[in-house]
Amino acid sequence: MHLKLDLVLQFGRFPNAAAHRAVLRKARVVSWMEPALKHPAEIAVRVVGEDEAQALNLQYRGRDYPTNVLTFDYAREPWVSADLVLCGPVVEREAREQRKTLEEHYAHLLVHGTLHAQGYDHETNERDALEMEVLEILLLGSLGFSNPY
Repeated sequence: MHLKLDLVLQFGRFPNAAAHRAVLRKARVVSWMEPALKHPAEIAVRVVGEDEAQALNLQYRGRDYPTNVLTFDYAREPWVSADLVLCGPVVEREAREQRKTLEEHYAHLLVHGTLHAQGYDHETNERDALEMEVLEILLLGSLGFSNPY
């Protein structure tokens, strides 16, 4: 059963942004994220360039480089409230390196970020890391995508 997702989708300016907009149609993004939700949600997804991603990663995580996805979770239940920030150029580069389509990689990172928004933490919790990986494989499989790992 899918839950209601109120999604705001925003795009910053970065090279090849039009290709990212074409892949990230709102209905498609909702269809990828909703199955990963345990509760109804209000989530903003912003796709940005490397400068903005690096500045946010440095400010909030103390890491001075652009990363593929940052999750800012504000509430987890009864209503999930979060912002996901994806770095378009990093996602594009990783997709190419991993021999995935841009669509496949975005689907994976949006599911991954949605799980983070609900409290999963693969960096400090080994059990969460294993559970996240299994959930991502199952959820993406149900959406027609292959194992992202």
